[in-house]
Amino acid sequence: MTDTTNPLYVKLLGETARITWEELQPFFARGALLWVAGEVDLVAVALAVAEDDQASVAAWLTGGQLAKLEESRAEDLLARDPELWAVVVAPWVLVQERSGAPGHH
Repeated sequence: MTDTTNPLYVKLLGETARITWEELQPFFARGALLWVAGEVDLVAVALAVAEDDQASVAAWLTGGQLAKLEESRAEDLLARDPELWAVVVAPWVLVQERSGAPGHH
């Protein structure tokens, strides 16, 4: 469980915003997009990346909940233009598709 009172968590939450795929395309072209699965808290993943929490990041990578955004997904996002949310943890932009499920940041 993520400590949502962590000052960095709160800061990242405040920096998380809705974004269009069109706005994300330059970051995709640079290879700087990380895809976060919908069942995972986007801000918790951003916090783990920012704090270099290698164990959590490795678990998400292994479990397929975190991955470099692939071309096939990029093509799908271009075709569908879904609701996306993103947060920057330099040099990465973490992005997640929102399904409308409550409780995820």
